Amino acid sequence: MTEFIFAPAEQPAVAIHQSHAKFPVRRIFCVGKNYADHVREMGGDPKSDPPFFFTKPADALVADGTTIPYPQMTDNLHHEAELVVAIGKGGAEISETNALDHVWGYGAGNDLTRRDLQHDAKGAGRPWDMSKGFDNAAVCGALVPADQCKNVDASMIRALVNQDIKQDSTTAEMIWSVPAVIAYLSRFVELQPGDLIFTGTPDGVGPLNKGDSCTVEIAGLPSVTVSIA
Repeated sequence: MTEFIFAPAEQPAVAIHQSHAKFPVRRIFCVGKNYADHVREMGGDPKSDPPFFFTKPADALVADGTTIPYPQMTDNLHHEAELVVAIGKGGAEISETNALDHVWGYGAGNDLTRRDLQHDAKGAGRPWDMSKGFDNAAVCGALVPADQCKNVDASMIRALVNQDIKQDSTTAEMIWSVPAVIAYLSRFVELQPGDLIFTGTPDGVGPLNKGDSCTVEIAGLPSVTVSIA
């Protein structure tokens, strides 16, 4: 039996809708700039680049209904509503044709971002890690098995701050579809069961302040709400 010098961390996991079971999370990958209007909002050209990815640590996961502290080292915390894809079957060099065979289910997510740190990192040509991978930065609602989901590729997606709609779009506006994202990502890493993919956010991202509540809604999926203390 292996002995550790201190107790290992608890396995990060996401709730499964209408189930006592949980989905164990291995890694979190995120797609950058996957909605054309958001790319323009950030001053970019939506047709200029292939998909790119960044990561968040699995223990940055936040469940629905959680209150989190306003993060350190930022004065500009932003919400980013996203469709989350849960991988249930691993593989490398996956074809777009077979990509959906690797999906276990879907959920609503919020890619919390320290926008000022991201802006500084971009300007200096540095990694985004500290702007994206901080504590409590990966909000994810309960997952729904893929065979119970309909039209996730053309579903309403929006973010509400204190019940006011701030982001309002559809997943049909994604530049790279879920199969395309899975296929392209699997060229860089061998995907494994338990991996999550945050698939990008539409335009309308904006600030969250202390005392705010932010809800992400995607048609056909459970919503996810996080509050900022």
